[in-house]
Amino acid sequence: MSFLELAKKRYSVRSYTLQKVEEEKLNLILEAAHVAPTGGNRQPQHLIVVQSEEGLEKLGKAANIFHAPLAIVVCSDKEKAWKRPYEGKTLEEIDASIITDHMMLMATDLGLGSVWICKFEPEVLRAEFELPRHLEPVNILVIGYADGKKKSPDRHDEDRKPLSEVVSYERI
Repeated sequence: MSFLELAKKRYSVRSYTLQKVEEEKLNLILEAAHVAPTGGNRQPQHLIVVQSEEGLEKLGKAANIFHAPLAIVVCSDKEKAWKRPYEGKTLEEIDASIITDHMMLMATDLGLGSVWICKFEPEVLRAEFELPRHLEPVNILVIGYADGKKKSPDRHDEDRKPLSEVVSYERI
């Protein structure tokens, strides 16, 4: 499958079966995160894999995880993230987003569904998982076997703005 076919196949899954994600598939998803590029190759990420019933309940206090059997809390170490020298912008959220995207696409390639969650209570998450202050929870990726009808890879023709509305050449 080409990269574009894979990207079109991915969709946000908000209903999962009870089937656990196999360890081999989890390891491939984590390897995809491992090879993801980061600013200055600083690799500021820290991933918290949550798959036990107790861990998923703790995570559920901070966010709706849609009863998925696996979640990965994507954190960034603010002390390690590369900083742009001109205005001091740190790349912690950008790096975390690249890593999350790699994992999400790997999950799709493995026949799994996922949804990227940014709506969570950071302080609840921080307390439940005892995160040190230098680790910033950026997002949560929930993963599992999709329950229900899969979305069509052709849906983008109708669901997305035309390229002419989001792309310009040489000027706005």
